[in-house]
Amino acid sequence: MATSAAGPVLIVGSGLIGRSWAMLFASGGFRVKLFDIEQQQITNALENIRKDMKLLEQSSSLKGSLSAEQQLFLITGCSNIQEAVEGAIHIQEGIVSPSDLDLVVSHGLGLRYAFIGPLETMHLNAEGMLSYCDRYGESMKHVLKTFGPIPEFSGATVEKVHQAMCVKVPDDPEHLAARRQWRDQCLMRLAKLKSQMPSQ
Repeated sequence: MATSAAGPVLIVGSGLIGRSWAMLFASGGFRVKLFDIEQQQITNALENIRKDMKLLEQSSSLKGSLSAEQQLFLITGCSNIQEAVEGAIHIQEGIVSPSDLDLVVSHGLGLRYAFIGPLETMHLNAEGMLSYCDRYGESMKHVLKTFGPIPEFSGATVEKVHQAMCVKVPDDPEHLAARRQWRDQCLMRLAKLKSQMPSQ
């Protein structure tokens, strides 16, 4: 692999969202540093990225012109923030346009919602609904402050939603992994189908 790739781009956090950003930048030929304070989390993230890229390549759904191995070569992990920011390029953030917002939905969550709803999306993006709310509840409350009265992401309401999700998908590792695999296969097939549809 040539060393002339642009970057590095620094991704802070190696969870689901961080891994997705890392894969996206690597597909565009950027070198990526994936930062997390937990080395094991980085190790797990890199392994998950490898599995995801191989699956995407096998289904002809891998983004970009580089192979999975070439893209994987561009992604490295780092648990030292000083080392992580060294030489990193800066990305300007802006306000999303209406057309970009529609693209985010139609090419992002909208694909999931063709098969699963928002609650099951949350359920699968963590180790069940309780885990999701424990991880992201405070962030969601911060966003919701402009929406009126703020709900609590704990207690009886979350438990009720969690139990409803578990009826469909039990929150043990085996059932969650199987459902995620099914979801990912559906998404890859839908993405392939969408790419073959004639433009309007």
